[in-house]
Amino acid sequence: MAYLERESGKSVYYEDYGSGNSAILLIHGWGMSLRAWDYSLDALIESGVRVVALDHRGCGNSDKDFADLGIKAIAADVVALVEHLKLERVVLNGWSLGGAVAVEAAATLSGRCAGLFLTCAATPAYLQKSDFPFGGTEQALADTLAAMSADRVNFLAALSQGVCATEVSDDVVRWMWAMFLTASPQAAKSLAELGPLDQRATLSSLKVPILSLVGARDQVVDPQVCRSVSDYNPGASVVEFENSGHAPFIDEAARYNKELIGFLQSCL
Repeated sequence: MAYLERESGKSVYYEDYGSGNSAILLIHGWGMSLRAWDYSLDALIESGVRVVALDHRGCGNSDKDFADLGIKAIAADVVALVEHLKLERVVLNGWSLGGAVAVEAAATLSGRCAGLFLTCAATPAYLQKSDFPFGGTEQALADTLAAMSADRVNFLAALSQGVCATEVSDDVVRWMWAMFLTASPQAAKSLAELGPLDQRATLSSLKVPILSLVGARDQVVDPQVCRSVSDYNPGASVVEFENSGHAPFIDEAARYNKELIGFLQSCL
């Protein structure tokens, strides 16, 4: 098992498949782990690309007791991992909250970021703003955090049932639930940071190819948020997955992997 040492003696877990100085880096969604990418991992490896995935601090096999569990801190872990592995060019794939992490990391990596693949991403903003009509409300996020604090286990069980739009087995739902439960309850601090998040300016500043993938039946991130990415960056494209919810890599796995590998080949 590979770990990247970070501040105060804490460590972040990662997996590294393949070799070379370029790679795709997979950044999972809130409260999950890198195992969420298992529906895509084999296809990516077989395409010949180096694949690197990490567990957010506070999640999966990473240390749970980091003092800072914020989006910028997770993005700094991504950047540090790129530097640690001496990668010269990376494509970042961020899912859900991981999309916000990927945008932050891409801005820091600058020329080393060759592309940004956003999977049902909570960016440029997760909640509505005075000049941004998409996303949820502050009250809805507050209610979510309160419900999770009151009964975390059952809240995460219900969330697991709502990730996919297509019919999946009970085993798949339990698999996602188990990933959620592995995270620290303190990971709620990461989720809370989606409240004030506004990455419109950062997104506009990026000079890399961007593909925003929309789950048309997404119940976690407003599909309009994902569609709006192209409004803020002229290099961004939007692809609709009509039959997908919040996890198109499960709902429409074959098509998802084809889109992702095609984007990788165009960038790397």
